[in-house]
Amino acid sequence: MADLKPWIRNVRDFPKPGIMFRDITPLLSDPAAFRSAVQMMADPFRDQGITAIAAAEARGFIFAAPLALELNAGFIPVRKPGKLPFDTQSFHYELEYGKDTLEIHIDAVKAGDKVLLVDDLLATGGTIGACARLIQNSGAEVAGYAFLIELAFLNGRKRLGSGKVFSLISYDDEN
Repeated sequence: MADLKPWIRNVRDFPKPGIMFRDITPLLSDPAAFRSAVQMMADPFRDQGITAIAAAEARGFIFAAPLALELNAGFIPVRKPGKLPFDTQSFHYELEYGKDTLEIHIDAVKAGDKVLLVDDLLATGGTIGACARLIQNSGAEVAGYAFLIELAFLNGRKRLGSGKVFSLISYDDEN
C-alpha cells in the first residue's frame, strides 16, 4: 500500500475559515492502511539502533506506540504540564500564537539513547522542535523524525536541524 493519500480526508475551513484540515481518521479506521503507515514510517529507521520513540500528545501517540513495537524500542510520552505522575523536566517554547510547555519524566531517556521523534503531522516544527530539545537536554541523541503527513509549504523541516526527517505524505500547498 504505497500511496496513503486516499485515506486522508480534507476538511475545508476547520477549525477556522481558511484552514484545510488533514483528517487522519479514515486511515486509522482501516487496519491495512494503518498497519502499512506504521511499517513505512519505521522502514527508514530499521537497523539504526533506535532505543526509544518519543511523541507529544495526543495524535503523536497514535503512531509512536506501534512504531515503538515495530522497532523494538521504548515509548516516551511527551505531555503538557501536570499530566505525568513522576518528577519531570520541562521545556518552554514559543509558538506563532503564544507560548507552550512540554514535559517528560526525568528518567525517560539517558545519555547514549537514540531517540526517534514521531508525530502525525509536521507543520511549522514548533512542537516537535521542543520535543527534540527535551530529549537533547537529557543527554540523549535525536536520531531522526518520522511523520505521517508533512505540510511542506510551512517549512517545518528548517526548524529541525540536520537530523533525518521522513514523512510519508507531503502537501506542497494549502489545497
